Amino acid sequence: MTGEAGSGLVAVLERSWEAIRERCGEVPEVVVVVAAGSEGKGLKLGHFAASRWHLDGGQRAEVLVGGEGLRRGAVDVLGTLLHEAAHGLAQVRGVRDTSRGGRYHNRRYRSVAEELGLEVVETPPIGWSGTTVPPAMVAAYKGAVAELDEALVLWRVAEQRGGRGSRSRNLPVCVCGCPRRIRVAAATLDLAPIVCGACDQPFAIEDASEVDD
Repeated sequence: MTGEAGSGLVAVLERSWEAIRERCGEVPEVVVVVAAGSEGKGLKLGHFAASRWHLDGGQRAEVLVGGEGLRRGAVDVLGTLLHEAAHGLAQVRGVRDTSRGGRYHNRRYRSVAEELGLEVVETPPIGWSGTTVPPAMVAAYKGAVAELDEALVLWRVAEQRGGRGSRSRNLPVCVCGCPRRIRVAAATLDLAPIVCGACDQPFAIEDASEVDD
């Protein structure tokens, strides 16, 4: 990202990550980047990838924050960072927390995410990937939330997929806890949760939502 708004946002994201590390020193140092989350299928809100950067003679992990997800607001962006911090903590401890190419989040992931204060729900078919920041943790990170709220003045517009006449076929598949399946534009899903009337669980994009690459 370029420009004062973009560089300022990355700096705030970096400070938010440091706030997480202050509460849990096992969470690794990382390089934080903001990039497209809507390339390919689904919408990627973030990822954690070990040993992606070379720095000072060593290696450092990468945390990517999807630019499209920035429009969700400060608490949800903090939630993305905490979600990826849980992956980082699992990696440091040698815990295998995902499978199926990083898409399926297992019970080990749930345990680590809960240790960092997240609320975790099962989101079929990608496992225990549904994470939210409860009020107690919003209060614990009130400084980071305030900084993020001030910095989130921009977000990336999602890629438009498919040509004329193919729009409905190219909308991402979303699943609930039943699991029932619907197709919903990622931008529509970003505005507010769509809750299934049968299982009372929110629909989530099937292919990618806050998962590792």
